[in-house]
Amino acid sequence: MSAKKFISDNGANVHDRVRIETRDMVYEGLILPKHNFSEEDIIILKLDNGYNIGVSTEDAKMTLISKAEKKNAVDYIKKENNELPDISILGTGGTIASFVDYKTGAVSPAITAEQLVNSVKALDEVANVSAEPLFSLASEDMKPEHWEGMANKIKEMHDKKNHGIVIGHGTDTMSYSAAALSFQLPEISNPVVFTGAQRSPDRPSSDAHLNLVGAAKTAMSDLGEIGIAMHETTDDENVAIWRGNRTRKAHSSKRNAFQSPNEGPLGIVKDKIEWKRKYRSTVESTTIKAGFDDNIGMIWSHPGLKVNDWENSVSNKNGVVIAGTGLGHINSELLDVIEKTSKDIPVAMSSQCLSGSTNLNVYRNGRKLLERGVVETYDMSPETALVKMMWLSKHHQENVRTMMGENLVGEISDSRKLI
Repeated sequence: MSAKKFISDNGANVHDRVRIETRDMVYEGLILPKHNFSEEDIIILKLDNGYNIGVSTEDAKMTLISKAEKKNAVDYIKKENNELPDISILGTGGTIASFVDYKTGAVSPAITAEQLVNSVKALDEVANVSAEPLFSLASEDMKPEHWEGMANKIKEMHDKKNHGIVIGHGTDTMSYSAAALSFQLPEISNPVVFTGAQRSPDRPSSDAHLNLVGAAKTAMSDLGEIGIAMHETTDDENVAIWRGNRTRKAHSSKRNAFQSPNEGPLGIVKDKIEWKRKYRSTVESTTIKAGFDDNIGMIWSHPGLKVNDWENSVSNKNGVVIAGTGLGHINSELLDVIEKTSKDIPVAMSSQCLSGSTNLNVYRNGRKLLERGVVETYDMSPETALVKMMWLSKHHQENVRTMMGENLVGEISDSRKLI
């Protein structure tokens, strides 16, 4: 039986307090509205502990405990406040725009950017917010063509609206997308800030609301770089601002999942922003050089990596980034095939380590890699190194080897004092 009919047959409505008895359990709580993703026979119930659960109508009995208090029904409408600045939020999908399917327990996209903004009442005190959907993707499905689409949209909005932009994005590949925008938009007239959530907005422990407010405040600053705004700690206190092309997702599920190795946050969002590091400021006009060569490979160095593994991975590629061990190492049995590859396409070395830098001058095999044409990426993350080579191969094909080791938009530290 559908949840709607089951609730109606028992004289209840949304927001009423009910008791539901199943074969094994008894639940008591408030009936919540169904979202589009929820299965037809699932009733969404908010328990007294604040958590939401889904209960199937199959073999269930419902008892109405109390009716919801009637209020004068007035649709919530965000009113523009002339004393507050304007910002825009672009939705691309991810956990921040998802709900839990209470039948399977899986999280899936089911909310629009506008619905998300309207659910965060604290934004009313921060800015006049307009929301616009761009994509609706799990971040693992993001592709270079989407990065290009983001850049073009941001350039268009900056030229027309001239205010800051928040991008709601899945956390898994947020660092790739932030790095991609940093190369495509080297100078911006207004801030561009990524944010997301480790837990969906319908969960009591969600980090979505605080992250959105922190990102909105950052979008009203003079930050002229692509930023990421996410929880500073596991507590709901402050939001950290990270340089987009120097940030990695360092934890799979904690709310303070992001780190910036070797650098730390640019600032901390409290009531106001407390800046911790120097950053590039906004300029008069946003410049754009969009697009990527997506035919770039990445090889993760590991024990047992064979010559034929390398050959299969680099075949028909226009470049390759190695995620090396330690200071930038790979099986010495591959030196000859790497030399052969580097004569045809750029080969760059990054490090798998969370902190520190590559340095191919320390060990013998590292020096041999340099002699064979491998270029260093210093303290760039493997993610950023990959994105950078994709961008360079599209726009500076003749100079990829040289420019991979140059600091273009803050992706490499000014010195090698990290070793």
